[in-house]
Amino acid sequence: MSGTGTTAGDDPLQTAVWRLRSRGCWTDAAALLASREGARAALQRTSLLVERCLFTGDGWSEAEDGLRTAEALAVEDDDRGAAACERGQLAYASTVLGVRDRADEARTALGRAAALLAPNASGRPLLDFRRGLVAEHLADSPQAARAAYRRAHAGATAHGDSLLLSFTWRHLAGLALREGELAEARHGFAESLRIREELGYLVGTAPALAALADAEPEPEAGRLRAEAARLFRLMGGVPSWLAQHLSPPAPAA
Repeated sequence: MSGTGTTAGDDPLQTAVWRLRSRGCWTDAAALLASREGARAALQRTSLLVERCLFTGDGWSEAEDGLRTAEALAVEDDDRGAAACERGQLAYASTVLGVRDRADEARTALGRAAALLAPNASGRPLLDFRRGLVAEHLADSPQAARAAYRRAHAGATAHGDSLLLSFTWRHLAGLALREGELAEARHGFAESLRIREELGYLVGTAPALAALADAEPEPEAGRLRAEAARLFRLMGGVPSWLAQHLSPPAPAA
């Protein structure tokens, strides 16, 4: 799921959904949409519940139920493609978090989404980003991941999707850091953090701080990690996968 729900003229309901989502209250945000009918509302509810799984490692059955509803309601290719994209993301989350290996399902679902979504569809940049995640973290193919992230970055720019840009900046920077390109990594991580702070995406700010810390020397790295740890505690330990990253290294034996 991308988009912010914060631009002028937005539906007040969408603004309320964004505020809850940005603070990690995905279940409450999904509940606000219960009165909305149709495929698009079902897809948005599903997106929130899938994101909750990735950030918390919890809520799998609710996400599966929501996904089945969205798939049943989807008639148009764009909606069917978006539902397939969410199925791919849920399978990816399950695999990368070690809940259950669903890597094949993730690849198949994202491939189906690619066949259904038109090249200029609004959901295409998010699909490209998620295919990059699979390439990087499940296939260990940084070259393919970089190509997918760049397509997603260009698409997010064209569609004005600032939140997705914060993700593409971060993951492109992660690949740069992996190759020792510190200046490029710092720039990308800093852009990701800037966008998330401007949007008020609180639940994603601690990971952005921790990522930037990895590319900075001390004492700046320590300051950034301390701020990330403070926000992580404020958010009640979400995202759950960040805990290990923020843990101090074990003392030498």
